[in-house]
Amino acid sequence: MRKLRVGVIGVGYFGQFHAEKYHRLPEVELVGVADINRLRSGEIAKRFNTSAYYHYEDLYDKVDAVSIAVPTPIHYQVTKNFFRRGIDVLLEKPITTTLRQADELVEIAEKRQCVFQVGHQERFNAVIMALEGSLVDPMFIESHRLSPFLQRAAGVDVVLDLMIHDIQVILSMVDSSIQSIQAVGVPIVSPHLDIANARIEFDNGCIANVTASRVSKEKMRKIRIFQSTAYFSIDYVSQKITVLSRDGKGRKPLFPGVFAEDIEIAKNDPLELEIRSFVERVRDRTQPLVSGLDGRKALEVALRITDQIQRNIEKRKKSGHLMV
Repeated sequence: MRKLRVGVIGVGYFGQFHAEKYHRLPEVELVGVADINRLRSGEIAKRFNTSAYYHYEDLYDKVDAVSIAVPTPIHYQVTKNFFRRGIDVLLEKPITTTLRQADELVEIAEKRQCVFQVGHQERFNAVIMALEGSLVDPMFIESHRLSPFLQRAAGVDVVLDLMIHDIQVILSMVDSSIQSIQAVGVPIVSPHLDIANARIEFDNGCIANVTASRVSKEKMRKIRIFQSTAYFSIDYVSQKITVLSRDGKGRKPLFPGVFAEDIEIAKNDPLELEIRSFVERVRDRTQPLVSGLDGRKALEVALRITDQIQRNIEKRKKSGHLMV
């Protein structure tokens, strides 16, 4: 079987890792990397024994598929150009900056019969994949995604930078429409929101409380899920799961009637699995785990959250309760 010809567009912090994963896959030929920074493009190309390009258009006739890891404001234009040439795309999150752009990309991909995968890599984290078959009608979900401030992420707000990871995971767990969203947030060290919290209420009664911060002293990636039969405590970083349930299985109770169990799982590299999955979907022409439509749904919720936060900020400014 001919090797799949792949390119990486944008080889900054995230793009370099995409190039690394493709380089390691024996069934893939990393044809080239493209970046407007000539030095960076050359450095990454040399590291992974491939060709460097300054204009991504030069890859149109050379690749079957691409990873796109350019800045979010140009996701739409770059991705659209590849779809128009029938080239499959793995696009880093968030899908775009507007729903109109996301809708158009989904439509073009469908019309051109292109594989369209969005890079929400937490869906490939071993701890989330290990929950398959165990979640039964979750009723409360609480997530915390905290990071120290990084200048490279200062161009977008914390909702699109960090919180959107947990939004997409939660949407995959809760089979229900959203009834309402309440949200608060503030900028701290950038012109955009740096801390945000959202309470998402679903029509089926489930509530998700989602917190994201990029001005934390420590890095934290945790989510807790409550349902009638069990409570799951999950750490994305250490890839550990603790389950509290009424099923003792011979263990001593943590407290009367409730037993705790640390679930042993095989740890994985979520990005590597995401890349492998994309390659497989391109090969067999099947639907990705996180499709363009899934990415669009996550963006819609993220934009509803940021819109409400901005309305609340403006309301407080007008009432004199917020110093400008």
